[in-house]
Amino acid sequence: MQVLLIGIGGQGIQLIGKTLALAATNEGRHAMLAADYGGEMRGGPSNASVVIGDEPLRSLPILPSAGAAIVASHKFTGPVPERLRPGGLLLVNSSIVDGSVGRATHRVVEVPATSMAAELGAPQAGGFVLLGAFNRLTGLVTHDGLVGAMTSLLPPYRAQHAAKNAEALAAGAAAVAEQAVAS
Repeated sequence: MQVLLIGIGGQGIQLIGKTLALAATNEGRHAMLAADYGGEMRGGPSNASVVIGDEPLRSLPILPSAGAAIVASHKFTGPVPERLRPGGLLLVNSSIVDGSVGRATHRVVEVPATSMAAELGAPQAGGFVLLGAFNRLTGLVTHDGLVGAMTSLLPPYRAQHAAKNAEALAAGAAAVAEQAVAS
């Protein structure tokens, strides 16, 4: 599976990419992550590519096309729908991204991640809402695997966010439960 993660600095794109890749690796799969982000701390472009496979991966994940994309912000979405293969999963943060783009050729799933994270009392956790939804839709890794990877990746000065991030993962999964594939 090849996944594009698109957003802006401050939405946790890099952390959710690392979380997905680490969870897959911890569960015996092979994963590679490539990150691309602007020099700004907040508000600049933040993109990641994650490739997960059952066999060893041989090159960096430079993806001209992908099977899935998570779009957290409209600001730097650009050609994401064109880079997604026909029928691919396009998961959008419908709190701020128009989900009508790509609907004719892709499986578009809208999750109001920013609003959901705010309702949880964790406005910084919108990316984890999206990751929880994505994982429920794809069945790539276990939920516990995501929680464990996220917890291990948080630096000590952010460890207090682990419980809310775990709640966000669960909320995202619950939001798409009726659309999920059997794992």
